[in-house]
Amino acid sequence: MAIEVYLSEEKIQSRIKELANEINEQYKGKELTVIGVLNGAFMFTADLIRHLNIPVTLEFMSASSYGDGTTSSGKLEINLDIKKDIKDKHVLITEDIVDTGLTLSVLRKDLEARGPASLKLASFLFKPARLEHKVDIDFLGFEIEDKFVIGYGLDFAGRYRELPYVGIYNEGK
Repeated sequence: MAIEVYLSEEKIQSRIKELANEINEQYKGKELTVIGVLNGAFMFTADLIRHLNIPVTLEFMSASSYGDGTTSSGKLEINLDIKKDIKDKHVLITEDIVDTGLTLSVLRKDLEARGPASLKLASFLFKPARLEHKVDIDFLGFEIEDKFVIGYGLDFAGRYRELPYVGIYNEGK
């Protein structure tokens, strides 16, 4: 199998610094609770918070609609919830990719019900061609074509997350 580089490591890191600057400006003088959506967003979340110069607390949630396939099952499973109360906190969800929008539409409703002072979304990738559930992305890394991508936290059946770039997964090539 050959992996075609879609977004280079350098391009990714440059964009993350830009996003962090936008977030620093928006939350200047405030504390931010960042909630990373596992497993895919762990690299994006780690790199992003390294560039934040505001007080940050970090939580993680785990939700999945893919299983071991390359398309969403249409059902969302929450496997891990946050531990801290987010009532009256400024919250930023970090996600690897908004594809169908199912994960974020469900997670956003769940987190909004917990009464945060504000709730925004930073997504590393957005694939508009597959969107089925409206999702507002406040801080976006890259809009991409309808390709199955791996690397930089994104996987295929648990593999390829470690790649420092985003590649296009081509089965059988």
